[in-house]
Amino acid sequence: MRLHSLFASLALLASSASLASTPDYAVGAQYDTTHVYVAPSDVDAFVRSFTATFGGQSTRQVVVTVTPTPSSTSSQLVQTPVGTVSVFGFRTPVPYPFGLERTGYLVTDLDAAVRAANAAGAATLVAPFDDPIGRDAIVTWPGGVNMQLYWHTKKPAYAAFEHVPENRIYLPAGSADAFVNAFVRFAHGKVVSDVRDAPAAELGRKDGTYRRIRIASGYGKATVLVTDGHLDWPYGTELTGYEVSDLDATLARARESGAKVVVDAHAEGDRRAAMVQFPGGHVAEIHSGQ
Repeated sequence: MRLHSLFASLALLASSASLASTPDYAVGAQYDTTHVYVAPSDVDAFVRSFTATFGGQSTRQVVVTVTPTPSSTSSQLVQTPVGTVSVFGFRTPVPYPFGLERTGYLVTDLDAAVRAANAAGAATLVAPFDDPIGRDAIVTWPGGVNMQLYWHTKKPAYAAFEHVPENRIYLPAGSADAFVNAFVRFAHGKVVSDVRDAPAAELGRKDGTYRRIRIASGYGKATVLVTDGHLDWPYGTELTGYEVSDLDATLARARESGAKVVVDAHAEGDRRAAMVQFPGGHVAEIHSGQ
C-alpha cells in the first residue's frame, strides 16, 4: 500500500514537472477577444454602439465560414482601447458547439497549446481545423468553461490595451478549484486574490457573501465568481468586464449610442461598476477604480 502511494506521489511530481516545463503559448491580452453572437440585423447597431461607448474601430465586415462544417456568418473584429470583440452574425443555423465559447485566445502554436490544455485538465471540444486566416480549436475546462484557441497564418500586430479587460466566469463551488488549478497551470498564470467572503451586493444580492477569485496571465485577466446560482438577471450573462478611466462618461456614451444601463453604477470595494446591454442583447460589465 505504501509502495502504491509512493508511485502515485512520484507520478504526480513528474506530471507537475512536465507542466512546469511546458512553454507559455500566450501572445498577449490585446490578441484575445470576447465572442459576440448577434442576429445579422443587429450587427451594425451593436458595432456602432460598442465603438461609440469605448472608442476604437471595426475591421471590414466579411461573410465567411468560421466552423469546420458548412455555415455562413458575417465576421468582424472590433478593437477598442479597453478590449476587443469578435462579432458574428450567422446567416445559417449555428453548428454546435459554436456560440457556447466565450473567448478566443491567440496562441503561438495551436496543436501544442491544445495538448498543453489537455495535459492541464481541459478536454478538446472541437478538434483543430482550418479557417480563412489560420487554424482554430475549442477546449472545455472543468465546470464547462469553453474557450477558443486560435493561430493566424500571418502574425497580427496590435497595440497594447490601455486597460486589460477581465474574463468573468461564473462557477459553482464544486468545480471552481478544478477550473482555477487547470487554467492557471495551462496559462502560466497566478491567483492574484481569492476572497472567500466578498459581499454578495456585488452580484445584486441584498445580503450574504460569495467567493471571488482573480487571475492574471499572458492571456489577460480573469475573475471567477463562485455562486449558488441564485442570481438576478443580468448577473451571469456577461462574459467580460471592461475597465475604463471614467465610468460615468462611458455610461453616458453607452446610453447615447443605443445601449441600456441595466445595473446602475455602484461601489464594489476598490471599484465602481455597472452593467450595460448593447443592441442585439450582449451584456457587459464596465468598471473603474474608485
